[in-house]
Amino acid sequence: MPTDIFVPIPKFTLFPLLILALAGCSGEEPAKPAQTTPHSVQAQVSVLQTATTVATSATPGNLVALESVQVASRLMGYIRNIAVVEGQTVKKGQRLFSIDPLDIEGAVEQARLGLKQAEAALDDARSDYERFEHLYKDEVVTRQQYEKMKLNHDIAESRMAQARSGLGTAQGQMRYATVTSPIDAVVTRKLANEGDIAAPGHPVLLLENPSRLQVQTSVPMDLYRGLRLGQRVMVEIDGQPRPVAASVARLSPAADPVAHTYLVKLDVAAPNLSSGAFARVLFPVGQRDLLALPRAAVLNRAGITGVFVVDAQGIAQYRMVRLGSETDGLIEVLSGLSLGERVVTGNAASVNNGDKVSG
Repeated sequence: MPTDIFVPIPKFTLFPLLILALAGCSGEEPAKPAQTTPHSVQAQVSVLQTATTVATSATPGNLVALESVQVASRLMGYIRNIAVVEGQTVKKGQRLFSIDPLDIEGAVEQARLGLKQAEAALDDARSDYERFEHLYKDEVVTRQQYEKMKLNHDIAESRMAQARSGLGTAQGQMRYATVTSPIDAVVTRKLANEGDIAAPGHPVLLLENPSRLQVQTSVPMDLYRGLRLGQRVMVEIDGQPRPVAASVARLSPAADPVAHTYLVKLDVAAPNLSSGAFARVLFPVGQRDLLALPRAAVLNRAGITGVFVVDAQGIAQYRMVRLGSETDGLIEVLSGLSLGERVVTGNAASVNNGDKVSG
């Protein structure tokens, strides 16, 4: 007799089979997943176009203080009591440091004693002169004796004048024992310490006026010929987020014999500038066309600089771009975009990938 064979059906296949059986009985097709609708965002969209801007030629330079003073002592002596530190702001006439006045005080005392001796000698000479003057009138002494007393008196007067002048000079030296600032400035460097010996011609402090700064650069002949005093030039300076305006203040008439370049100085004023900073002077040399974006279109998402580009269906996609310099609120696009593409330029921060943008 034939034997019935039982084939077990795995449990995990029963549920799909049941669904297919029910579907076959009902005559209906399985449901399809619902399609999602893109999120809609109101934003301004602009067509990327070319812009005409000034073409520039950049030359390296550095920022220097127009007023810079090396403060030294007019006296030789030990430095004591330096009253300022590097970076401190000082006013004109403010005390900077002092020189030990011991030697000066000794010179003043010596000059004072010399004056007293000269005064005493003059009194004696005056007495003799007046006495011999009377004797000469009475014809008791000769004219030669009288003239000798008069000469002694004149010499004594001259020596007293010299002694008085010496005392004044010694006392005047006391003024130089206290060194003050000649200008309103900032202390940029301290070149000596308390206890060092100061000497004329050896700076102790360096001062600079930070309110009057210039950019110094050297330019070739082709750039030099096109410059004029007072001309406005943009300058990129380390630490400044955007180029700052400067004006040509000086054009050196002689070229450097080695580099064959001309020194150009430009007045510049901007907050938080300091001498010694590196600068790039952007001299105008004509015009050029470029792709440019408004600053409002540029975003930073997850550390990537980019913009939202809108396709023909109005869907926004974030695209990385490489940008150049900024001029008058427009940023040059170096790569990542093409002429005629539509870019979100308003309310870009509210847009995400896949959003439908409506203007």
